[in-house]
Amino acid sequence: MQNEPTLDNLRSEIDAVDDAILDLLNRRATLAQAVGKIKSENRREFHVPSREREIYERLTAKNPGPFPTEAVRSVYREIISASLSLEAPMRVAFLGPLATFSHLAALQQFGLSAELVPQKSIPAVFEEVEKGRALYGVVPVENSTEGVVSHTLDMFMESDLKINAEVLLDVSHFLLSRTGRMEDIRKVYSHPQPLAQCRGWLADNLPNVAQVDVASTTLAAQIVSEDYTAAAIASEYAATLYNLKIVKERIEDQVNNVTRFLVIGKKAMERGTDDKSSLMFSVKDEPGILYRMLEPFASRGLNLSKIESRPFKKKAWEYIFFLDLNGHIANPEVAAAIRELRECCQFVRILGSYPRAR
Repeated sequence: MQNEPTLDNLRSEIDAVDDAILDLLNRRATLAQAVGKIKSENRREFHVPSREREIYERLTAKNPGPFPTEAVRSVYREIISASLSLEAPMRVAFLGPLATFSHLAALQQFGLSAELVPQKSIPAVFEEVEKGRALYGVVPVENSTEGVVSHTLDMFMESDLKINAEVLLDVSHFLLSRTGRMEDIRKVYSHPQPLAQCRGWLADNLPNVAQVDVASTTLAAQIVSEDYTAAAIASEYAATLYNLKIVKERIEDQVNNVTRFLVIGKKAMERGTDDKSSLMFSVKDEPGILYRMLEPFASRGLNLSKIESRPFKKKAWEYIFFLDLNGHIANPEVAAAIRELRECCQFVRILGSYPRAR
């Protein structure tokens, strides 16, 4: 019994480990500054996503535990974010305002040390990146419950920006108010998407309460912060930001409610170990065209994870198709399938190859 460690001894050991971690973090930061100087002198890109991905993959594969492997990525997300901020400011535009799910997706991808700049619309996010005022942009593209975000797909018809990454965000909706009491609620404010995703819960629990569409979940929280008779459907983060109480947590109808976001930038991504590619194309109007459109991928065993059509706004009754497939365009089989696809299309545009989110 005398040899068993005491609580004070264990805490002292933890303090010593924390001191060592802090020393190593500062050593790493010094090395990052030296890397930044070399990049600047040689006019090289300061952010290299492939290097970042390599770090994550190496460390998560090497982790023996008991520290959770998923937490390794979260910790290094912030370490890399802070290190990059020492090299140059990482400016990222996102569909705002603060505390929206797009904001949370940007934080998940780029960390707390990035300069995250809210924009009023999806076109504004594209414009910030196109004009070089932001290195990347983050926009929603689809939700597992409510489907595609058409404004984002439509922007790719007009923009030459590339998809650099995808972010999958588990979306949990919280009912927030000033009082925290269900009986005080006379109106519920939120963006149309969260209202739709919580339609069943609202019908069962607040059947006679008016639902009011607003531009964002954050605006809903702002309105409710000044109205004791209203509630907002927003993120848990919005409750903290606007000093609201949680009336009910996780009120979404579908337990697995995930929103997919795209990271857009000017440069194409290098080939990695687990990539996805996105294409946009318009087919010729002729018999059997849909079969011919899919056959190049099926014959090569390439998995298509999504196909979506949108009206071609410049010409009535013609459509643009958006397709996601597993694999990088540098993969010979993928490249051959795309070449064959071009034969039955009016045009094909590669929107990007990028790491597949898990």
